[in-house]
Amino acid sequence: MPEYLCISIRFLDGAFHGRADQGEPEWPPSPLRLYQAIVAASAARWNERRGLRHAETALRWFEQLPPPTIAAPPAREAQGYRLYVPDNVGDLVGKSLSRGGGGSIADYRTEKAVRPLTFPDETAVHYVWNLADAPIGFAEHREVISAAVRSITHVGWGVDLVVADTSVLDEAGTAKLPGKRWQPATEGTGTSLRTPKAGTLEDLNRRHQAFLNRVTSNGGFAPVPPLTVFGITDYRSGSEAPRFPYAVFVLRKPDDSGFRAFDAARRGLHVAGMFRHAASRPEIARSIGWNDEDARRIILGHAETPGTQHQPVEGARLAFLPLPSIEKRERKERVVGGIRRVLVTARGSLAPQEFRRFTQRFDGQELTDEKTQETAALIFRQGENDGAIRPYLEKSATWATVTPVILPGYDDPRKLRQRLNANASPLLTAAGKAELLRKLDQRIELLLRKAICQAGFPEVMAQHAELDWGSSGFWPGVPLASQYAVPGQHRRYRRLHVRITWRSPDGEAIKVPGPVCIGGGKHSGLGLFASLDDTI
Repeated sequence: MPEYLCISIRFLDGAFHGRADQGEPEWPPSPLRLYQAIVAASAARWNERRGLRHAETALRWFEQLPPPTIAAPPAREAQGYRLYVPDNVGDLVGKSLSRGGGGSIADYRTEKAVRPLTFPDETAVHYVWNLADAPIGFAEHREVISAAVRSITHVGWGVDLVVADTSVLDEAGTAKLPGKRWQPATEGTGTSLRTPKAGTLEDLNRRHQAFLNRVTSNGGFAPVPPLTVFGITDYRSGSEAPRFPYAVFVLRKPDDSGFRAFDAARRGLHVAGMFRHAASRPEIARSIGWNDEDARRIILGHAETPGTQHQPVEGARLAFLPLPSIEKRERKERVVGGIRRVLVTARGSLAPQEFRRFTQRFDGQELTDEKTQETAALIFRQGENDGAIRPYLEKSATWATVTPVILPGYDDPRKLRQRLNANASPLLTAAGKAELLRKLDQRIELLLRKAICQAGFPEVMAQHAELDWGSSGFWPGVPLASQYAVPGQHRRYRRLHVRITWRSPDGEAIKVPGPVCIGGGKHSGLGLFASLDDTI
């Protein structure tokens, strides 16, 4: 039976202050953070403050482990508190005092807001590695690693006190570990966490030596370089929404004199088509490193060879989502307006650097109307700090469509609606009609949950989502679902406006980041949702 190395970190105060690269909360604590704690504990345990020797070989073995599975409790951002941190101006205050002047370091403080993540006291975070995937040498290094782990005192800030231990579990033992499971995500749509890799220990040693020698012999100061040798791994839990890379482009008139607006219901599909046509130009694809087959698959969504029957793309694919503007009208009511921007995102396993190169190369292109062959609009990259698009990106528990969802299948394969006709024979009783309507609703609900899964959401999220639907929209200003232009291959399927409230298995509302787009035509902007709040 396979064996698993498990390192358990138990927080004594039920709080974690660590932050990710951009200052956002980091949860679960990254494997690199754990590795740094083990390295620091090794130096303390064997009193090797100026260089590791006793645990060096074991730590070099450890840094080569693949990214672990993480079992962590759900965490929430606390209300927080404020600290007043003294500025680094002690030299100025000292000079003032030496001249007989006044001054106090207490006069130079910066306010700092602190919002730790909280969870039940003494809850453990478990890091699990399959030893079958580990390099040879665990038996040799087990004792040293276990001793180092048991010497860890904190993970995160100095106030994040922990006790830690190691164990070797079988498959049944790992399945019993409490907490939400976070798995390395192969499709690149999860939470990015830093992980150690070969060379991380050497870089930590270099950084530590620079810290010891930061004050030079002539009294100067040498800045300590940042850690640069580490990996980035995307993690996803079984109940976490996928996170796709995206870029927003604004539509401008051909003379760049203002926005170029398009009607969302009648021209949305046309806008997506112009974007796709512009993106498929050979010079763009080749500048990214894509051949003709890659361009057909990633940009146009064709997995088949030219001249053969259409096959859907299984891997990476670009989606072009026209964004109807969310506009504030009188009494601060938000209303859905025309299309002035387009969000480009990638589904599947498209490499982040390829998507980044594409968006850079696509900036400043012209959109051509295929019928008139005239320039319809110019497109320019736009930042995210725009109120008209914020509802498509911000986290929210409740979302509603601005373009209708095309169901991924027939909503009435048994032709039950024909039996609801007043002239149908035999006539149905009220109870019989109610039963037929229940079956029709059950079929629609099944198809909507299927569409959620097909869009990359975990099955547990699809199962527990609270759904409402209808022909009319939940957003002010959206036309009836039947008034939207749809691709020819989807015209035989019903389209509906949908409202989703995401819920956990225990019924608690959970916030999900955008963009959210499901159903048939989701690569062209149909089935696009915006976050719905109490102001509507």
